[in-house]
Amino acid sequence: MTVTVIGLDRQGLPPGAGSVLAQARLVVGPKHQLDRHVTPDKETLDSSGGLPIDEVAHAVGPTVLLVSGDPGHFGDLRALRARKLDVIVWPTVTDVQRMAALVRRPWDDITVVSGRGRDFQQAVNVCRARQAVAVLTAPGAGPAELARELHGWRRNIAVLEQVGTPAERLSILDVTEAERRSWQEPNLVLCLASLDGIGDDSWFSGGPVVPPVDGWALDESAFATRSGVGIAPQVRALALAKLAPRPGALVWDVCAGSGAIGIESALLGAAVIAVEADSGLCVRIVANAGAHGVDVRLADGEPSRVVPTLPRPDAVFVGSSAPEVVRACAGAGAARVVVLVPELDRLGATRRALADAGYAVGGCQLSVADLVELPGDGIGVAPASSTFLLWGVRA
Repeated sequence: MTVTVIGLDRQGLPPGAGSVLAQARLVVGPKHQLDRHVTPDKETLDSSGGLPIDEVAHAVGPTVLLVSGDPGHFGDLRALRARKLDVIVWPTVTDVQRMAALVRRPWDDITVVSGRGRDFQQAVNVCRARQAVAVLTAPGAGPAELARELHGWRRNIAVLEQVGTPAERLSILDVTEAERRSWQEPNLVLCLASLDGIGDDSWFSGGPVVPPVDGWALDESAFATRSGVGIAPQVRALALAKLAPRPGALVWDVCAGSGAIGIESALLGAAVIAVEADSGLCVRIVANAGAHGVDVRLADGEPSRVVPTLPRPDAVFVGSSAPEVVRACAGAGAARVVVLVPELDRLGATRRALADAGYAVGGCQLSVADLVELPGDGIGVAPASSTFLLWGVRA
């Protein structure tokens, strides 16, 4: 038994597809496509709620699957191939391509994510981190829900409603208005930092390359700060390794200082919120984020007061061992917490705070001594600086 998969755009069936439908014993597809293209004498299955893969796999005789957009682009082709079914594919233009064309936006740098099911929060974080993201939506994870999660980030939302139907409509609005609206399904969202932007010319499709070309654990000179505020690159490297920032994750950088940890997390693809009470350092965080071309949301104020108001993180870096700050961050529900502890006498209390919050705790002492050039091609060692890192990981 062969399944013929036909991709549909707004124009309807591609040339020649009518004869394939005429020979089919079973036709599977979204209800609006079945009503539009299939005669009443055919056996049909509605796939609006998801592909009925078992019924398709056990069908007898020629079967046709109608798919809105390209079946090979976040479509049903993967599920059919995974069941080792014999397939013939008729592709078409993807809905993302069509939507990008409608807003006159080159789409080679648009990141495409699925917001369906348990992937929704990861899709939200990609929208928080990147400049142009297309989101494949689902009931309960649509434009209004996405817009609600984007408050605090400067984003515009383009929504294509009733995708693939004659009633298809494009709307462009800010997140506040998008949250208030009721949206017709099926729909597709394009989340943009700038409506007029055209993106950077790149050799790599799908958004910024991670990790960045200059690597990570950048030199301290890469971040404007003030005397006594900063984290040695060697310490930052281990902290980043334990935080595991990546696309789809949200990282808090608490007591952020210059914002170096948060900015480097953003360069590695994560969405980032920097929390800092010092107004002078807040200015530097904004400037540093702009200099590195990343979008870091700033939450200014006392951390123990601010962090309960923030979206739940995947990882938290705490640049202070103050007990109230550590307890607030440990209770945020992140999978990973990393705490910088300069003071030996606070190690025990910090470790207990993490353990009491349900973390398996590890840590180390880090001593950093830079090499320095001496006259006559000699090499010396600068005075060492020492600190402690503790990290907690949830099972």
